[in-house]
Amino acid sequence: MANFRNRVFVTGMGVVSPQGLDAPTTWSGIRAGASGVDHITAFDAQEFAVRIAAEVKGFDPDAHLGRKRARRTDRFTQLAAVAAREALDQAELNDDNVDKRRMAALVGSGVGGILTLSQQQQVLFSKGPSRVSPFLIPMMLGDMAAAHISMMTGALGPNFCSVSSCSSGADAIGSGAEMIARGDLDLVLAGGSEAPICPVAVAGFGNMHALSRRNDAPQRASRPFDAERDGFVMGEGAGILVLESHDSLLRRGAKPLAELAGYAATSDAYHVTEPAATGESAANAVKLALERAGVETSEVDYVNAHGTSTPLNDSRETLALKLALGEEAHRIPISSTKSMTGHLLGAGGALEAAICIMAMKDGVVPPTINLENPDPDCDLDYTAGASRPKELRTVVSNSFGFGGHNSVLVFTRPENF
Repeated sequence: MANFRNRVFVTGMGVVSPQGLDAPTTWSGIRAGASGVDHITAFDAQEFAVRIAAEVKGFDPDAHLGRKRARRTDRFTQLAAVAAREALDQAELNDDNVDKRRMAALVGSGVGGILTLSQQQQVLFSKGPSRVSPFLIPMMLGDMAAAHISMMTGALGPNFCSVSSCSSGADAIGSGAEMIARGDLDLVLAGGSEAPICPVAVAGFGNMHALSRRNDAPQRASRPFDAERDGFVMGEGAGILVLESHDSLLRRGAKPLAELAGYAATSDAYHVTEPAATGESAANAVKLALERAGVETSEVDYVNAHGTSTPLNDSRETLALKLALGEEAHRIPISSTKSMTGHLLGAGGALEAAICIMAMKDGVVPPTINLENPDPDCDLDYTAGASRPKELRTVVSNSFGFGGHNSVLVFTRPENF
């Protein structure tokens, strides 16, 4: 982002995930290589071909938001609001040190309030149109997580939802960073949120054979880069970052967690669901993000792969990394934390951005669990089995999505600020 006038830092993070209800608990589970996957409890999935998911456990929206607000918001909005509060607290933001006119909320989501839509369709079919909730529309709209965070904080800058499938959260973060870098804003609460574990979504993804069917061994189902992978595991959760300009950081005396040094997005222009066979466009996204960050491939210390555990994604992402990083691709440790969290769809990139920052802070490369039989086409260092200590100064987070989206974020250790 050297062409813009402002450096962009991360000063707060909030996470709600299948690993835990906050960032520290989530990171503890990731470091330990714990799986957040289990049998579905959100609905009776007995008759479904896919009966497993990575659910957020023990989340009580009434306790966090109050009963009235909880009843009028979809689960994806609730998760985002709680993650945003954690991020705000860590950044130590308050009404006295923020110009609300220069503050924004950008929250990506792939499917928005699909849970509410699914429930209200059942009401329509079973009880008739007069019984459909008047809150259906504002609950299901994809922009409502950003809108509620804007109302919660009083942020008067832009609030909107980026919708780019599994790149949504990463694109929200990248878009927010560009607004700050241009000098338009001081602060952006940016990330993603998703709550897709409902009958229609599980049936839809399952019937297109995108999901793992290892119903008898849920914790072993998400196995990126393994030769026996058979699909991703659907997950839910939210990740929100506080992005802040260099000027605002200095004015507030805030402590940065990381610098967001580069972002790039490209399109495969190839297929609705299948990643391009050549890997060239995904590789170009990685190259552009590194170039904009002013980072050489020799300086990359870790890559958090998109790594979905689907047959095509993992082999083609491997190819893309080789094209982007050259011989350095064999040196750099890579992992897919989706092996532990499942795939949070539009929130995945935001959660993984937070994981990258925590990994950099603690000097730990998170593992790829369940990688027991390496695919010959996936021959890089995927940190199989267990985390490992390593000084991390520059980390890359990949997010690729249906529709040909390729979005890449580059974070660096904060220095000279």
